[in-house]
Amino acid sequence: MQRDTVTVERFFNDQASALELKLIAGAAGLKRIIREPTVNRPGLVLSGFTRYFASKRVQVIGNAEAYFLKSLSAEERARRYRMLFQYKIPCIVFSRDLKPDKLFIQAAERANVPIFQCPLITMKFINLATLALESMFAPRGTEMGSMVDILGVGVIIRGESGIGKSESVLALIERGYSLVADDITRVMLVDGKDIIGTSAELTRNHMEVRGIGIINVAAMFGVKSIRTRKRVDLVVSLVAWNEVDDVDRVGMEQEYVKILGVEVPHITIPVRPGRDLARLIEVAAFQTKLKMTGYNPAKELNDRLISKMAEATRL
Repeated sequence: MQRDTVTVERFFNDQASALELKLIAGAAGLKRIIREPTVNRPGLVLSGFTRYFASKRVQVIGNAEAYFLKSLSAEERARRYRMLFQYKIPCIVFSRDLKPDKLFIQAAERANVPIFQCPLITMKFINLATLALESMFAPRGTEMGSMVDILGVGVIIRGESGIGKSESVLALIERGYSLVADDITRVMLVDGKDIIGTSAELTRNHMEVRGIGIINVAAMFGVKSIRTRKRVDLVVSLVAWNEVDDVDRVGMEQEYVKILGVEVPHITIPVRPGRDLARLIEVAAFQTKLKMTGYNPAKELNDRLISKMAEATRL
């Protein structure tokens, strides 16, 4: 599990389009690090109260802060700016296309703090920026295996090379399901409980089929055959039949694997010639969907058997 360092430069490059950010000063400070995945309004600091200042966050100045600063004399404003920039803040965003005055720009340039301008209203910017930062700060990793969305169930299919992963994925796509990632699935932890799978941007829409080569799934099967990201609900391991010690016929005990510290349901499917792997993976996904609703057919059957046995002992 890894956490990427989030710099102001990365935040700007990744979110400039979505948040409509424009750099207007402090370009020398773009390497500054954003240490907390949220946004702060520095109104209290500008008014003189500096205790509990969340200086590690992206700072945003909206109408309230801007009009307060305009009410101060030039000398007082300069003093407040010096006080603000003595902290190691990552960057400052002026929402609503507000423009900082010359004193603010000069203070930012001296402190090498990037200043951005954004046309969004303050609360909309805060909401969007917080979601973007949470995604950028999320723990990440990779799983060796392909991922498919089967009727809303995100399934990672893994196994040794040549076991039949690509053929199974291709068969599932032909049945109308969606490819999320081929061969290597990138995963990230969201809200501390959901594992989200996606593919590398470079290889998105493509997959490799042994004997055929690289195919463009979207061009061949249509855009509905591709999904850019999906929650991981199930991991299916394809294992050669003779390597499985005990083929589970009942399914009373649910297995799990840990991904980024979160337990994800896991099923092992023994592989041998003649088995329709795509159909078995499809049924495993349906079974998982039923269990997610609280229904376990194996438990239901077990309860029936126990009930019959209890009746027989009473007769």
